[in-house]
Amino acid sequence: MGVPACGAVVAWLMGGAHPTEMLMGNAHPTEGMGYNTMVTYRRADIPGGTYFFTVVTHKCRKIFASSEARTFLREAIVEVRQQHPFAIDAWVLLPEHLHCIWTLPPGDHDFSKRWGLIKAGFSRRAKGLLHDEALLTKSRMNKRESTIWQRRFWEHAICDEADLRSHMDYIHYNPVKHGLVEQVCDWPYSTFHRLVAEGIYPRHWGAEMTPPSGTFGE
Repeated sequence: MGVPACGAVVAWLMGGAHPTEMLMGNAHPTEGMGYNTMVTYRRADIPGGTYFFTVVTHKCRKIFASSEARTFLREAIVEVRQQHPFAIDAWVLLPEHLHCIWTLPPGDHDFSKRWGLIKAGFSRRAKGLLHDEALLTKSRMNKRESTIWQRRFWEHAICDEADLRSHMDYIHYNPVKHGLVEQVCDWPYSTFHRLVAEGIYPRHWGAEMTPPSGTFGE
């Protein structure tokens, strides 16, 4: 993944668009329940909950360094959101894993179905590009799995505003944590830029902070 200058508007999963537009579309995805107004939280498997996720590639392969792979991911997410909507509160994409926060619609708690469909849609598109027979085990063959994703993902139900803020900060600081950039604003593949535009984060947030600590599924 190439890294543009701080604050540059670059193409992410959607050619020619701001990186976050790939996930957000033109409207804010959490209208009426934005980061600084979300006050109602629910436990895991309770309809309408807000959740943090960590999803990792199989064997930590750096598949999202490829622009084609990022396009496939965008298409899979858009396809699933059309049929099974969810709001994206935060997202960061790194070469071998991603973190995000979703809020599900009232009456719905099935994030597992959504992730299954996103993974399957991506794998279907990327099989010719990324499937590696050398990594295919008997177990994966029996389960008809690809060599693209780790089998499971990390999920955490956001419980209050402090918990939300902690996970939002972790998501956006993650590229710095992994040594990919020196400043949070240098990483194009995250919702940080959208949140700066909305006044939630200052542009140079994270420059003089202690890295977020905790268990985040990495």
